[in-house]
Amino acid sequence: MNALECSAHILIVDDDPKIRLLLRRCFEPEGYLVSEAESREEVISQLAEQDFSLITLDLNLGRDDGLTVARDVRERCDVPIIMVTGKGDMVDRVVGLELGADDYIAKPFHVREVLARVRSVLRRSHATSQTLKATEQKAAERYSFDGWVADFTRLELQNPDGNPCDLTTSELQLLEVFVQRPNRVLTRDQLMDLLKGQHWNANDRSIDNQIARLRKKIEADPKNPRYLKTVRGLGYNFTAEVDRN
Repeated sequence: MNALECSAHILIVDDDPKIRLLLRRCFEPEGYLVSEAESREEVISQLAEQDFSLITLDLNLGRDDGLTVARDVRERCDVPIIMVTGKGDMVDRVVGLELGADDYIAKPFHVREVLARVRSVLRRSHATSQTLKATEQKAAERYSFDGWVADFTRLELQNPDGNPCDLTTSELQLLEVFVQRPNRVLTRDQLMDLLKGQHWNANDRSIDNQIARLRKKIEADPKNPRYLKTVRGLGYNFTAEVDRN
């Protein structure tokens, strides 16, 4: 077991004590530190008190809406989320991924699948964290396009009115990839390599969800984007004229 796994702290969010016990017995023998929550209030309280490496979140929490909990988590931090859903909950899965969840597990699940998905998401998260640390060590890099100003050392983006635009770390990293390569078509595989190196698999759809979320924040009309355009059959192209300051 590597140091990453030994230091990982997982929050299990489920209103079914039997499922929480099953997942705890799955994680603890692998060296993970485990905490539990059964409601939105408990999740928010625990997030305020400690840091987590990953959250498993049942979307059916009884009186609480799991999608609302996912949204609350994502507004507070970038901790990876693995949704736990029923086999038929396809719409909830899609909405959950659009809200920023990193993966999902369909019930009934096998503990080996759970462990495999947890390890995969933790590896990707660790790679992203290392990329962020490298970015923070670089000299100041500011880019501007069409009145927007991005400072990737300070992890800031200002809109043309001079107001801050609230982007997550992963969204800022995605924007950095594009502004450094304007007017160039980047395939989905190229984007994943630039963002996550070797720590991704062919079924990973997170890049498409990140692009959708980024469009909502920088495009006046996300359905008809001005900057971040889809090139059918090829990938994505950031079409703005970019200046480096």
